[in-house]
Amino acid sequence: MAELVLHHYPSSPFAEKVRLILGHKRLAWHGVLIPMTMPKPDLMALTGGYRKTPVLQIGADIYCDTALICDVLEHLAPTPTLYPEADKGAARIVAQWADSALFTTAMAWNFQPAGVAQLFAGAPAEVVQAFVADRTAMRGGAARMASADAGGTYKSYLRRIASMLHGQDFLFGAHPCVADFAAYHPLWFTQTRTPAMAGILEATPEVLVWMARMQAIGHAQMSPMSAEAAVQMAHAATPAPLSDEVFQDEHGIALGSPVVIAADSFGLEPTEGELVAATRTRYTLRRSDARAGTLHVHFPRVGFTLKKAKP
Repeated sequence: MAELVLHHYPSSPFAEKVRLILGHKRLAWHGVLIPMTMPKPDLMALTGGYRKTPVLQIGADIYCDTALICDVLEHLAPTPTLYPEADKGAARIVAQWADSALFTTAMAWNFQPAGVAQLFAGAPAEVVQAFVADRTAMRGGAARMASADAGGTYKSYLRRIASMLHGQDFLFGAHPCVADFAAYHPLWFTQTRTPAMAGILEATPEVLVWMARMQAIGHAQMSPMSAEAAVQMAHAATPAPLSDEVFQDEHGIALGSPVVIAADSFGLEPTEGELVAATRTRYTLRRSDARAGTLHVHFPRVGFTLKKAKP
């Protein structure tokens, strides 16, 4: 199996989602630590613009967004599955809700003054200011949910998760699936990164027991890798052959066209390249970088926009 490289940082909740999935599937991986905020020059050499965390690298193939990373890891290691046959549609829907609505609400709750003080304990004020400015830019200037609104909403979401867990170990039965990993990571941040805000979890003991089960999965075997080594790995590799899935044209943009792909709501930095695949579930761009060589950068369709590049 090709070496898996995860570009991440320890306190990233979405990275925790993928780290646990790697543990669940018992996949060895290399960890490249990236900055929490821009600039991220080594990551940009690989992605061409996409800056969210984490990013999965397999040689000269770069996979953006955890929804797509989950699919890639499932293909590499189908057992144990993230998508149980009887519940795979519902599991994906719950995961999408967790990665968006639940995550947004949890972060609005967590980033109250007491939580911020714990997350940045000992850091200079300018580091905190840079983080706030960076995340404001990622939201495209949109306001964060008010903490009072977040508190009531978060409590409601936790009760719904507890209802799903009633009488079973995980959200859809006896084994964890993609919905569990997606629902867990915002709560993990509350519990482990901003524990001053974690009292909100106490009213749902079933959720706390489930969280302990999730934490026990672990991160499998990780070995550190430098950012420069990861870039050199990409340069030395050739992108994997593209699948023979049928081209799915939703935009009237032909394969081979210069295009721009960007997230539709958060982390709007664009990536430009040549459209070399557009399947039922993903887009693939070919791009070249002076340091990283020729790369294929992959994005899921859901949550991303595709446009022709301006001449």
